[in-house]
Amino acid sequence: MALDKLNIALEKEIDQLKTEGRAKMPERVINGYLPPKDSSGPRYLIKGHNQEFIRMNSNSYLSLSKHPKMIAAADEATHKYGVGPGAVRFIDGTFEHHIALEERIASFTNKSSAKIFNSAYTANLALGLTLNGKETYWIGDELNHNSIIRSMRISNVPRTNRSIYRHNDMEELRKCLDNVPSDMKRVCIIFDGIFSMRGDYAPIDEIQKIAEQYHDRFEQGVITIVDDSHGIAAYGDKGRGTSDFTNTDADIQIGTFGKAFGVNGGYISGSESLTEAVRQKADTYIYTNPLSVADCAAAVESINIVESEEGVLLLKGLKEKTNRFRVGIEVLGFESIPGPHPIVPIVIRDTSKTHELVGKLFDDGVLVVGLTFPVVPKNSETIRVQVNAGLTESDIDYVLGCLKKYK
Repeated sequence: MALDKLNIALEKEIDQLKTEGRAKMPERVINGYLPPKDSSGPRYLIKGHNQEFIRMNSNSYLSLSKHPKMIAAADEATHKYGVGPGAVRFIDGTFEHHIALEERIASFTNKSSAKIFNSAYTANLALGLTLNGKETYWIGDELNHNSIIRSMRISNVPRTNRSIYRHNDMEELRKCLDNVPSDMKRVCIIFDGIFSMRGDYAPIDEIQKIAEQYHDRFEQGVITIVDDSHGIAAYGDKGRGTSDFTNTDADIQIGTFGKAFGVNGGYISGSESLTEAVRQKADTYIYTNPLSVADCAAAVESINIVESEEGVLLLKGLKEKTNRFRVGIEVLGFESIPGPHPIVPIVIRDTSKTHELVGKLFDDGVLVVGLTFPVVPKNSETIRVQVNAGLTESDIDYVLGCLKKYK
C-alpha cells in the first residue's frame, strides 16, 4: 500500500503534537439550530450531546448570518449565476457581485480601492507577496496573528529585513525604526487591530504619528498596515473597528467578512495602485477561484445593515452586553484584560484549572475556548469568551451564574 510508510510517520508526528499539548481536540459537529425564543437567544445542538448550547465562542459578533436580507441576497445571486464562479478572476471569473463588494468595502473602510479574497488569511499572504522585496523592511507586533507571521515566511523575508516590538510598546517601535538598515527603501509596520487572544487593541493613532515622523527617511516611505479582522464591524460607534475607536486609519487595512459581517471571505483595502499590484503579483489572488456570488451579495447586504439604523442599534446593544459581562466577571473576582471589544478573556493562569472550567461550562451548555500552554505562555492560561449581539441579558446572566458556581 502506497501510504503505509507515510501513515506511520504521520501518526508519530500527531503523537508528538499530543505529547507537547499542541494537538487539536476532535471537532464537535453542530447539527441543529434553535431560533431565539422568549428571553433566550439562539441555541445550538451538537452531535452526540443531548442538550442545547449557548455559543460564547463565535466570531459572528453581530449575529448576522441568519439575517433574512442577507439570505435573500445570497439566494437571488445564486439563482442568477450559480453556486461557483467557474474560473479564477483573470480568466473571466469576475462577476458583477465581486466588483460590487470591492467597491462597497473600499467605501466602508474609507479607501479608494479594495480587493477581495477567500479569507483574511489569504489576504495577508497576498499583501506580503505584493509588497516584499530586497529593499523592504517589516516591523511587527510580537502578538501578531499567525497569518501575518506566515506571510513573512512565504514572502521569504530574511531576518535582516524584519524586527519585532513588544506588544503595543511604542518606544520599542521607535527603536525598531531607528535601527532599520540604511539601504532599505520601504518600511512596513504591520499589526493586528484587535489581538484575538486578548481582546485589546493596537493604538493606531500613536503608530501613525510615529510612522509619519520617519516617513521621509526612506525613499518609498513608512507604510502602516492593520489586520482588523476581529475589529471591523464589531466595535466603534460606526462599526469601523479599531480605526473608528482610535479615530485614525492605517494606510492599508486587511479584514474579513467571516466574523462580525457574518459571511465569508477577506479583503485588502488601500490605494488603486496597491490593489492593482495585488492583482498582478499576489499568488493567492491570481491562482485561486474567488468567493461565490452568494457570499459577495450577502456581504454587501451585511455592510448595508451595519451602516443602517439597525446596525447602530446592534452595535450599541453589543457594547452594552459586553459591558454587562465584563462587570459581571469583575464582581465575581475573575481576572481579565481590559478592552473595548466583545472578546473578553478570563485569565486563569493554570492549565488544569482552565481545562476543568471549560469542561464544567460545557456541561452547563456554554461553549467557550480554553487557551493553554503552548498556545499561550505558561502562567497565562486563559478562557476566551466572545459576546455576540444575539445573546440576551438573560443569557449573559445565565453564563455569569455558571461561572459563580465554580469560582
